[in-house]
Amino acid sequence: MEKLLEQVLQERYHKTIREASSQEIYTALLLITKDKMKHMKRNEGKKKLYYISAEFLIGKLLSNNLINLGLFEETREVLEKNGHHLTDIEEIEQEPSLGNGGLGRLAACFLDSIATLGLNGDGVGLNYHDGLFRQTFVDHKQKEEKNPWITEDSWLTRTETTFQVPFKDFTLTSVMYDIEIPGYKNNCNRLHLFDTDTVDESIIGDGISFDKNDIKKNLTLFLYPDDSDEAGQLLRIYQQYFMVSNAAQLILKEAEDNGYDLYRLYDHVAIQINDTHPTMVIPELIRLLMEKGFNMDTAIDVVRKTCAYTNHTILAEALEKWPVAYLEKVVPHLMPVIRELDARVKKDYSDERVAIIDKDDRVHMAHIDIHYGYAVNGVAALHTEILKESELKPFYDIYPEKFNNKTNGITFRRWLKHCNHDLAAYLEELIGEEYLEDATKLEKLLDYKDDETVLKKLCQIKMHSKEELRDYLKMTQNVEIDPNAIFDIQIKRLHEYKRQQMNALYAIYKYKEIKKGNLPKRPLTMIFGAKAAPAYTIAKDIIHLILCLQELIEKDPDVNKYMKIVMVENYNVTKAEKLIPACDISEQISLASKEASGTGNMKFMLNGAVTLGTEDGANVEIHQLVGDENIYIFGKRSEDVIHLYEEETYSAETLYQEDEMIRELVEFIKGEELEAIGDMENLERLYKEIRSKDWFMALLDVKEYIETKEKMLADYEDEAAWSRKALVNIAKAGYFSADRTIAEYNRDIWKLS
Repeated sequence: MEKLLEQVLQERYHKTIREASSQEIYTALLLITKDKMKHMKRNEGKKKLYYISAEFLIGKLLSNNLINLGLFEETREVLEKNGHHLTDIEEIEQEPSLGNGGLGRLAACFLDSIATLGLNGDGVGLNYHDGLFRQTFVDHKQKEEKNPWITEDSWLTRTETTFQVPFKDFTLTSVMYDIEIPGYKNNCNRLHLFDTDTVDESIIGDGISFDKNDIKKNLTLFLYPDDSDEAGQLLRIYQQYFMVSNAAQLILKEAEDNGYDLYRLYDHVAIQINDTHPTMVIPELIRLLMEKGFNMDTAIDVVRKTCAYTNHTILAEALEKWPVAYLEKVVPHLMPVIRELDARVKKDYSDERVAIIDKDDRVHMAHIDIHYGYAVNGVAALHTEILKESELKPFYDIYPEKFNNKTNGITFRRWLKHCNHDLAAYLEELIGEEYLEDATKLEKLLDYKDDETVLKKLCQIKMHSKEELRDYLKMTQNVEIDPNAIFDIQIKRLHEYKRQQMNALYAIYKYKEIKKGNLPKRPLTMIFGAKAAPAYTIAKDIIHLILCLQELIEKDPDVNKYMKIVMVENYNVTKAEKLIPACDISEQISLASKEASGTGNMKFMLNGAVTLGTEDGANVEIHQLVGDENIYIFGKRSEDVIHLYEEETYSAETLYQEDEMIRELVEFIKGEELEAIGDMENLERLYKEIRSKDWFMALLDVKEYIETKEKMLADYEDEAAWSRKALVNIAKAGYFSADRTIAEYNRDIWKLS
């Protein structure tokens, strides 16, 4: 690597490694790595997977690619020998703005594991120029700004592949860009991202505003454009159809180029529909096959045997339903197929709950996936059971054979070796490197759970990670934190069901206790990271509350010695990689039955944090693996919550009126302390929402949550016992490897090899 890096730097910049800047070294390493991946062997096989997703939150790629190519340690050493640090080089890289949260990060982990397992499979998505948005804080509020990430030298490679994508009033020519996805010590796959040369970033105005009607110029500007109006919803339909039409045309082109019989497409192709965004690939494939001479019956039969669907949510609002009128405005040529699919369902089933087009003339995308795919999977054991028993029960009664569970997983190599080098190195010293290929080997660590030397070393590694986070936050946000404090971290998308508002109520409780003189043994640092969707008013109000509390505590000399709140600006994968290794308490506090899985919970346990959580999503499986003594569970169980929703008996107002402690916490939101700092319109609205609605029952669980967190803070003082909990969590994290998840997808659904 040293000789090659020296050569590229001389050719391009006429400099040695020691003389070159971080930017120049980054560019040289990018070019070297891209070239190596371009010449790697491709995964092949008689059957190929196309993983279609609106999001691929791939994060920065340099170090991940170096790890998978087996060049990470060598590159680190070469740079250090020449006066540079790989961490400084990493800071130069722009994070690809291609995803939002868990859905996109999961897709990225899956692509890594598909390549690592040697499976023939590529990702398909869109090449968003400005992605979600860049988050800044102004006047204690979230402000959205454009987030351009595509530079002249990037991981994107423009290909010669183009397709014609027809809409009602015009046709767009697409262009396909590729990002190489190397497996760990294995071959390479690709992520195909479709774009169009007509997109024009100059139309973005203040913040992230733009003309939503100018489709040719705005189509791939942003991920999840604001859909609070008709123009925004139509734009989402344009985006989704552009994605799936390109995907379908690519699939058929590659099948025909390989000489496959399209009448047996399912023998050679598996299509995984990741959430409902790519659903239109089903009617689009049917339409394209009919253009090639298939009759409707045969086209439907072939597609039904080719497509599988992953459900990622229990929230009804996240299961997309598009008005027929909107689809007619964008893709009228798809509607005859969709109407026919609906007619066939209604002919066979009178239950309107399973219809594709409902009585309000809305097309239910998930219903297309379930009726006209061959597999439906949830993403955690609890989630899948809830789908079968309640949310999708009418479909489970019809198609029990289609339903299966595939508990999510994460890429261990990235979320340990890359982001927590010290811990990874120590694990290799104790148990060897095998766990990077077979994560279940982490269980060998249990042999050391009573070894004082090992437990102390784990504490030292955690302290070093906390010091690194302290330095990073000082550098990036000019925020100072004390690494001797307990780091309590909640980082995820801002949504009421994830209950950041309940965590904020705890902060109010803790503030009030300190003001009363009930001082903690050790300082507490509460760290939040989250973006709220631009049109999600209450989510933005929760951010406002957290930022107001941050200032209130910071400026109170009675409190700031014992407590601190930090809201990390523009939370993304890069920041997660700094936060997760430093975490002591992992906040996984969603309302039971509402989080499909979660993957942050897995990354935290892998890095030695202890979970504070409800029995929700994959927390259930974490609990089963680590045992009662190594996790802190609180709150109502999923069956109780489901019953409350069914009976409509939950009343936040009753809890507010009857419980003095709860009333005091809620009243504080609009009290004089925060009034002096915040915007009362935002605070009053949030106060009313929690008091009168509280859709996700924060007040139901808040007292038990406070009690459980207080117990955790007390237990933390027994250093050896806490370190043992951390060790058990690391050792038991192996089950949550994305390699295991992908092996199960392949065994039960794709059958690629």
